[in-house]
Parts: sequence; structure tokens; C-alpha cells
Amino acid sequence: MRNLKLVLAYDGSEFSGWQVQPDVATIQDTLASAIGRVTGEKVLPQGSGRTDAGVHALAQVATFVTRSRIPAQNLVKALNDVLPASIRVLEATEAPPEFHARKSAHAKTYRYRVYREAICPPFLARYVWHYPYPLDEDAMRQATGLVIGEHDFTSFAAVDSERGREDETISNVRRIFASAWERAGEELIYTIRGSGFLHHMVRNLVGTFVLVGKGTLKAEHITRILAAGNRSAAGATAPASGLFLVSVDY
Repeated sequence: MRNLKLVLAYDGSEFSGWQVQPDVATIQDTLASAIGRVTGEKVLPQGSGRTDAGVHALAQVATFVTRSRIPAQNLVKALNDVLPASIRVLEATEAPPEFHARKSAHAKTYRYRVYREAICPPFLARYVWHYPYPLDEDAMRQATGLVIGEHDFTSFAAVDSERGREDETISNVRRIFASAWERAGEELIYTIRGSGFLHHMVRNLVGTFVLVGKGTLKAEHITRILAAGNRSAAGATAPASGLFLVSVDY
């Protein structure tokens, strides 16, 4: 048996997230079907995390066990030949037996893109949140630093019915290593790197930071929202279209 590690990029616009669900297209199910066609085996690849419906990835990591003798480097072309153009395998390598895409991960980086101009180009609309309204971007930058460190992020987590079904300890405490907004031309981009992320956590943070930019909240309110431990204390969930899983560290 071989344990193979894949690095994937995908446009999540037409998919109902990573995880297999009945009667809808998902990244995991589409990848599993492609692996089956190439290897003749029925496998369920395990991802580093469950990206939501409409969320994209630049370097999602997945692992699966196979008896196939196809060289890892040949799998890249073979899988890309049968996968839809919206999913690409960037890399395939042999991994130690104990390596697991999710359980072995030490940190992940996400990026959220907000398009600030009055008219959003149609070719960008699937990959940004178009928000042309006034924002105090300096206040938003000030607010981001308040989530760095170890915190209970219950206020920024959606209820996830799938949590607790596997052998994982239920905790909403996460450590954030970096959190910052930056301007890049017409876009305002949020980048966050942390030990792990809760369901909708990044999108809920972005929605709350936008309230700071609008003046509805002050930057220092972020600390109070964290302490509240209540989802209703934070802002609305930002659209999925602007969110990208950038990388996973092992």
C-alpha cells in the first residue's frame, strides 16, 4: 500500500465545498471519481480541511492510500486528463504511511479579496467580494492585529454539524500567527495564517472587519467580541467568492 499526497488548485464556484454530500458536486467526490477512473480503486481522498461551497484553493492538500503502481509523477497528468478544468492536480508525491492531510497539518494560510472600485470586471466577479462603498481601511488594519495569538473563536464560528463525528477534541480555541489587510491596486486583501480554522471563521472575521471599516464598530471592539463567545456578537458572514486557501504547512 502507498500513501500519496496531492496538491490541488480549484475554482470552487460551481462546487458545494470540499466534502462529499448527496446529490451535489463537491471537490472530494469529483477527485475520488477521477482517482477511481485512473487506478480502478474506490478511495475517498482526505483533505487538509473542508473548504465551503464557493471557496477556492491555490494549494489544497489531499492524501489517499492506493495499491496502484502508477508512478506519482504520472498521476498528475493522468488525473488532470479526467478532472474538470476547474480542478487541477499540481503535484503528486509519495508520503510516509503516517502522513495525513488534515491531522499532520501545523498551519494554514487563507486570503480574502475585496474589490473596491465602482465596477467589478466580469472576469473577477467569481473571485472577489465586490464592495465599492466607503471604508476606513486604516481602522480595519488596526483591528486585524487584535486576533493574533491564542483565542476562543466561538464568536466567529458557524455551527458545524459535522464536528465531533471523528476522533477530534471539540475546542474553538485556535492560534493565529499573522493577520493583516493590505492594498494591492483595486483590491483590499486580507491574509491570515493560523493553527487551524473553524467553520466560516475567516469569512466571519472579514464581515466583522468590514463593520469596523464602515464605522459601525470600533477596532477595539474586536477584543470584546472575542470575549463574548457568542456568534451574534460578530458581523455577518462575508461572501464565499473572495476566499482562497493559499497554503498548508506541515
